[in-house]
Amino acid sequence: MIDSRIKLRHLQAFVEVARQKSVMKAARLMHVSQPAVTKTIRELEEALGVKLFERDGRGIKITRYGEVFLRHAGTALTAVRQGLDSVTHERVGNAPLIRVGALPTVSTHIMPRAMNLFLKENIWSRIKIVTGENAVLLEQLRVGDLDLVVGRLAAPEKMAGFSFEHLYSEQVVFAVRAGHPLLMAKQPIFSRIGDYTVLMPTQASIIRPFVESFLIANGIADLPNQIETVSDSFGRAFVRSSEAIWIISAGVVATDIADGLLGILPIDTSETKGPVGLTMRTEPNPSLPMSILIQTIREAAAEVFVSPGVSS
Repeated sequence: MIDSRIKLRHLQAFVEVARQKSVMKAARLMHVSQPAVTKTIRELEEALGVKLFERDGRGIKITRYGEVFLRHAGTALTAVRQGLDSVTHERVGNAPLIRVGALPTVSTHIMPRAMNLFLKENIWSRIKIVTGENAVLLEQLRVGDLDLVVGRLAAPEKMAGFSFEHLYSEQVVFAVRAGHPLLMAKQPIFSRIGDYTVLMPTQASIIRPFVESFLIANGIADLPNQIETVSDSFGRAFVRSSEAIWIISAGVVATDIADGLLGILPIDTSETKGPVGLTMRTEPNPSLPMSILIQTIREAAAEVFVSPGVSS
């Protein structure tokens, strides 16, 4: 039985605090006072009989009970939003919004084709595409800010409450500008990588552990001159104008490789290959527009073909 003390405002405050990991930031985004958010969270904790957050240094972190409740609270808010969207759509003819999170490689390589296919269906629905790191996108999916994520398969402990559908596999490559000295090097490449600036995926990036393990396995425990970035626009511009090496998912640079603007160092990175696919909340009966969008993404992924060594 649902406790009558729990209101929509309790769920909204809880999800926002969990997402921001800060009462102050949540209050600012919700346009209410910090004490009001704190009071709302306490009311929710009293109704549930458990602590949802605990102190963590100067900040807060969600408890195990909070993690469990977050999965259901996020789903509940999403259901309410979808219901409001449906009513509004019927009342004023506005198209429902579908919010898709996509990794940079997917935004570059898959989503343009998928959107062309979707638009041909004449489905009156608005699409919002958000690009970012896998971990950030999954968190937004969990709290209901996204409806679907197209990205790499996360670790098992991060997949609670989600389903995953494999689309294709992708590996990491070492990209450089056309004419880079290492493309014509006679001596082993790994012995010289430390001589150049290396663009690395950030610590929060899902491919970072694959990259670190690969480098260590090949005798590189440290890179003295590295820049961490998930910005494909910066990476592309910087590498094309310098001697830097860009360690990046193959799909991000596939077009640049095909156009001859970038080259791939002759390194076997097949062991960094990982599954890319659709991550959704485990909820039945997606809307018709959502079902059609998912199908167009499947079709776009199936059409992807990049020469060996770039993607598969």
